[in-house]
Parts: sequence; structure tokens; C-alpha cells
Amino acid sequence: MAGDGEPPGAEQEELARLRARVAALEAERTERPKHHRARSALAAVLIVLGCILAPLGAVAAWTADIAGDTDRYVDTVEPLARDRDIQNAVATRVTDAVMSRLDLTALLSETPAADRPLVQKALGRLGPSLENAVASFVHDKAQAVVASDVFDRIWTEANRRVHDNVVKALTGEGGGAVKVEDDAVTLDLGPVVERVKERLVDEGMTVAGKIPEIHTEITIVQSEDIGRAQTGFRLLQLIGFWLPVISVVLIAGGVLLAAHRRKALVAGALGFAFAVGLLGVVLTVFRTVYLDALPSGVSQPAAESVYDTLVRFLRTSVRVAVVLGVVVALAAWLTGPGRRAGFVRQMWHAGIGAVRSTAERAGLRTGRVGRFVHRHRTWISWLLVAAAVLAFVLWPYPTGWVVVGLALALLFALAVVDFVAEDEATTA
Repeated sequence: MAGDGEPPGAEQEELARLRARVAALEAERTERPKHHRARSALAAVLIVLGCILAPLGAVAAWTADIAGDTDRYVDTVEPLARDRDIQNAVATRVTDAVMSRLDLTALLSETPAADRPLVQKALGRLGPSLENAVASFVHDKAQAVVASDVFDRIWTEANRRVHDNVVKALTGEGGGAVKVEDDAVTLDLGPVVERVKERLVDEGMTVAGKIPEIHTEITIVQSEDIGRAQTGFRLLQLIGFWLPVISVVLIAGGVLLAAHRRKALVAGALGFAFAVGLLGVVLTVFRTVYLDALPSGVSQPAAESVYDTLVRFLRTSVRVAVVLGVVVALAAWLTGPGRRAGFVRQMWHAGIGAVRSTAERAGLRTGRVGRFVHRHRTWISWLLVAAAVLAFVLWPYPTGWVVVGLALALLFALAVVDFVAEDEATTA
């Protein structure tokens, strides 16, 4: 080596520098796994916590929505006025209330004096049969009332007026038309009874007009655990909007902290979808448990209708969260370096290229627009993604189909950008 014209001292100095560099790299490689393991562990904890809070966040948002938005609450319960099972339950309850106050013998005063002895004799012989006939007549009038637009208006207006009382009932405070008593949430049917009495008087049963004011009730929700449910409702009402935000922030923080962010995003999105999907399963299981625990006096079909109606928007939120998680995970995977993802992207570009070739043969050119899009394609793509996210956030009450529609619209817009941008490269 000295024969090469380089002094031995310089060679040793270079060798020392190389050894120091190798030692530094070895030390860095030794420390890096420890650092990565700590970051990965913390990222995993954040993502898991976010996924655990996701279903609770959905319930909290639904609870705050019902409590804080009267229109939303009315939209939720409004279909119950046209539900056949609810109508039957209300008609039966109103009929029982009217019959308990209706004096059959007082009907004699409405018959001609010459016919009263015959009616009295018939009344004595028929007894229960006559009572059943009158009850059937009253029930028909009650059924006509609850099937009319009158009941629909009564139901909607009453629920709008008592929205605050519903919240008070669920939080264990106050009274009103909706109240909690004996572990049940009940609704006063007094206005419906008054309409039925008017119908009976119009049909000639004037004795019904002498029935005093009646306040009978129908059970909306009944559970032995309603006391604990009230506490949970108050807590969720306070958390409201913030719990789902915290859930998303935790998952996003875990993704940003992870060493492999794309994999963490896929795992976090799928975990989010799975956790909220479990809430949907819990709602279905709890439906069976709740209905089986109802007392015999509560109409089972009506209770099913009430439960399904009250949680229908929550179930919609579950479907939105599941679809959104799957879409985000799929997007993260498709934009990754995997072999299968690369194959899908290759097929995508091949399809767009085939369409472009056809357009070129037809003489279609984009000119300056194509060159502009080619230069700023990355920024345009991110702006389109941001627009899709903003549309989802600003959508009043999105559904799973809204998420699918926005995803498809974004794909179409990205395809157009790809088509136009590549057209510039072709014409250059």
C-alpha cells in the first residue's frame, strides 16, 4: 500500500474513520429497534383505545342528537304514528279506558220510553254479549281515530311539545306527558280518548259525552334497569359530540406515531369498523333480551316497533362507520407498495389508457388543460380527497350509501384527472 504513493499514516487514519463509522451505525441499529418498539407499542395502545371508544362514541352522538335536536327526535318517533302495531295498542288501551267509565245501563235513557222495558229485558239476558258488542263498537271508533291524520298530528305535535320532558324522563328529572314511573317511560293518551269520545257522540252514543276526562297511558320503554340507564344517559349526554371525536383523534394519533403508518391505518380503520359493527350485534341481541323481559301487560308487537324506531338512526350510524372504515382501509391498501395493490393499480391505469387511446384515435385532445393537470396532478388529487371528506363531514345525516356514493364519485374524479394528465404526456 505504501508503494501506491500514500503514506501509511493516512491509511491508518482512514481505517480508523471507517471503524468509527461502522461502530456508530451498529449503535444506531441497536437503538433503533428499541425506539421503534416503544413507538409501535404506544401507537397500538392509542389505536386500540380509539377502537374501544368508537361504539361508545356512536351511542353518545346518537344520545346527544336525540336530546339536543327536537326536529331529530320528532323525525325519529314520527313513523310510529303510522305503525299498525302501535295503532292497535293505542286503540286497545283507549277502548279499555272508555269502557271502564261507560255505564251501559245509561244507554237506556237514549231509547224511546216505549222500548225501554224490552231493552232492559234484553240487557239482562245478554249481559257480557252486549258489553262485548259495545266494546267492539268503541274499538272500531278508536281504531278509526288512530288510523286517521288526526292521530298523526296529535302524535307529532305531542312529541314535539314534550321533547324536553322525554329528556327529563330519561335523565330521571321532572314530569310532564312523558314520565318515568315503576321503571317505565309512559305517554299520556288523554287527547286520543277525547277524540274517540267525540266520535262516539257523533255516532249517536251521547252518553259517551258524560264520561269525565280520562288520562290513560301507553308504555314506551320499560326495564328494571332504567335507573342505571338514566345515569348512563346523563353521562352520554354530557360527552355527546366529543367522544367520537376523541376516538378518531386517538386512532389518527396512533397511525401518525406508528413506524409503518400505512399498515397502522389499515389496521386502525378495520378495527374501527369491527368495533362499531359489534355495536350493531349488541343492539340486535339486546333487542331480544329487552323484549323477553317485558311484562305481560305490554304489547309485544308495539314494543318491537318502538325499539326498532328509536334505534334506527343509531343503526344507520353503525352502518356508516362500518362502510367508512372499510373504505378507508381499502384506500390505504390500494395506495400501498404491495404486489396485489400494485396489480390493481396497473389494471386501473391500463383501463384508463385504453380509453385514452380510443379518444386519441378520435382526435380528442385536452391541450393546455392536460398540461396543467399533469404538472399539478398530486395537488389536484389531494384537493379532491379533501372535498370528499368535507362533503361527508358537512352532510347532515349521512348513510352507508352516502359513503359509497362519495367514494365512487372520488374514484371517478381521480380517473378523470389521470386521463387528462396522461393525455398531456402523450401529446408532448
